[in-house]
Amino acid sequence: MAAYATQTIMKSELVVDVKPTEVSIALLEDSRLVSLQKESRDISYAVGDIYLAKVKKLMPGLNAAFVNVGYEKDAFLHYLDLGSHFSTYSQFIKQLLDDPKSAMPQVSKMKLLPDIDKHGSVTDVLQPGEQLLVQIVKEPISSKGPRLTTELSLTGRYMVLIPFSDKISISQKIKTTEEKLRLRQLIDSIKPKNFGVIIRTSAEGKRVAELNNELKTLVKSWEDTLAKARRSKAPALVFEEESRIVSVLRDVFSPAFENIYVNDEEVMSQIRNYVSLIAPDRSDIVKLYKGDVPIFDHFNITKQIKSSFGKTVSFKSGAYIIIEHTEALHVIDVNSGNRSKATSDQESNALDVNLRAADEIARQLRLRDMGGIIVIDFIDMNSAEHRQKLFEHMREVMATDRARHNILPLSKFGLMQITRQRVRPALDIETEESCPSCYGKGHVQPSLLFTDTLHEKLEYLINTLKAKGFVMYVHPFVDAYLKKGLISPYRRWRMELGRSFKIVPDQSLAYLQYRVIDKDGNEIDLKEEKDMASSSTKNKAKAKTRNPQE
Repeated sequence: MAAYATQTIMKSELVVDVKPTEVSIALLEDSRLVSLQKESRDISYAVGDIYLAKVKKLMPGLNAAFVNVGYEKDAFLHYLDLGSHFSTYSQFIKQLLDDPKSAMPQVSKMKLLPDIDKHGSVTDVLQPGEQLLVQIVKEPISSKGPRLTTELSLTGRYMVLIPFSDKISISQKIKTTEEKLRLRQLIDSIKPKNFGVIIRTSAEGKRVAELNNELKTLVKSWEDTLAKARRSKAPALVFEEESRIVSVLRDVFSPAFENIYVNDEEVMSQIRNYVSLIAPDRSDIVKLYKGDVPIFDHFNITKQIKSSFGKTVSFKSGAYIIIEHTEALHVIDVNSGNRSKATSDQESNALDVNLRAADEIARQLRLRDMGGIIVIDFIDMNSAEHRQKLFEHMREVMATDRARHNILPLSKFGLMQITRQRVRPALDIETEESCPSCYGKGHVQPSLLFTDTLHEKLEYLINTLKAKGFVMYVHPFVDAYLKKGLISPYRRWRMELGRSFKIVPDQSLAYLQYRVIDKDGNEIDLKEEKDMASSSTKNKAKAKTRNPQE
C-alpha cells in the first residue's frame, strides 16, 4: 500500500478574475484548484465590517437583541457576543456619541470596568433605541440576517488589535517558548494602554519595526472609525474590511506563493501595494494577465470548476463521491465505482478508496467552503486498524484547512462526522448548462446555421453600432470550427469586415452561446441594442407618416 503523506511545501498560485460585477479568486496548489471565492463587487455586510447600529428589539427568551444595521433583515446580537468588557465599551460609546462636539474620548485614558456577568440577561445591559458600534462576525446566510458582536477587533497581517482589553494572546502554532516570550515582551512594550493584542503565527521571527508599523496602522484605523461614527447617523458603515482580494491574500499569503495573476490593472496595483508592505522582496510575483483567452480558461480553472462542483465528483481510478446538501447538514457518500486497479482483497480495496476519498473530501470542503455538520458514509471496513488509519489520514489532510473544524472517529455504522466553521454561505455552482437556444423547450434552430447568426451579429456590431476593438467569445468547439482550414470562416470575416474584432474561445459558455465584450471590458447586450435600433427605425417611419414633408 502506498504511503499517504501531504506535501509540506506546494507550488501555490493565486489567480484573480476581475469582472464588472464580480471578482473570482482561485487558489491553486500544484496547478490543482483548492479554494474558490466569488464576491460581488458591491458586496456589503462582509465579515469584519463595523457599523454604527441601533438596537431595535430585545428578545429575553433568546437572551439576544435584533439590531438594525441597514440590512433587509435585522441583525442578531446574542448576550454572549457582547464580550466580557461590555461595561467599559458601553461607557466609551456613550461618551463618543452623546456629545459629538466634545473632545474625542481616548481608550488609553479610560479606567477599565469589571467584566459583565457571563450568565446575565440582555435586558440588563441593552435597551431599544440604543446606539452601538457592532462588527459582522457572520454574513447573511439564507433567510437570516448578519450575526454581530460588540467585541470589536481590527485584523492585520501579524496581529489583531482589540480595544477595551489589556490581554496579550499568542498563536498556539508558535511552538518555541523563547519566541513566545520575545513577542509577548515586545508587544507589551509598544502597545497602547487598554488595547489587547492577539499575535498571529505570521509574526514569528519578525522585527520590532515591522510589528510597530502594523500596530500604528491598526490604531490609526481605530481612530478613523471613531471619527466616522461621530459624523454618521445609524445605521451606517463606519469601517470596511480591506477588499476581499487583499483580505484573502492576508490570510493565505506564504513564501510558497510563486505567482499572483490578475487580469485587472487597478486590482493588480492594490495587491502589489499590499505585498510590498508585508514582503517587499516578493512584490514581483504579482503579475498582470493580458491574454485574450479568459484568465480562468488559461490556467485550466474553468474545467476544474465544472468537474468539481457537481453532485457527483470523480477522482482517481474510477471511484467517486456524491455530495448532497440539506438545510441542516451536508451528506457525502463514497463509492468505489468501476475501479481499474481493484485488488482481490476487498478490505484493502476499501481502505485504498476511502483514503483517496478523504483527500478529495478535504479539498471539497475548502473548495465549496462547506460548513456546519458534514456526515461521510465511507465504504465499510471490518479492520479496526484500517478505520483508525482512515481517521488519522483525514485529520492529516484537514490540517491545512484554516477554518475551525472537529473530526470524530468512524462510528459503528461506518459514518464519520465533521463540524466545520461557517461564516458565509457555502459556494454552490451549477455545473449543468441550460440550452441557450431552446431554454428547455427541446427544439432549436439548426446548429449548422449558428455561424450565419454570428456573422450577422458581427455585421450589426461593425456596420450599425460602429464598434471597434471588441472581442466575441464563443464555445471552444465553435471557435475551432471557425478557425479551421487555410481560408477559415474567421479569416474571411476579418477580410470582409476589417480586423477590428477578435473571436476567442471561452470554456464557461454553452455550445450555441456567445457574448461580446467591448474594448473597455463592458459586455454589449446585442438583443437590447437591436431592440433600441428597431424602435428608433419604427419611430422615424411613424414621424414620416405624420409629416410627409420631411
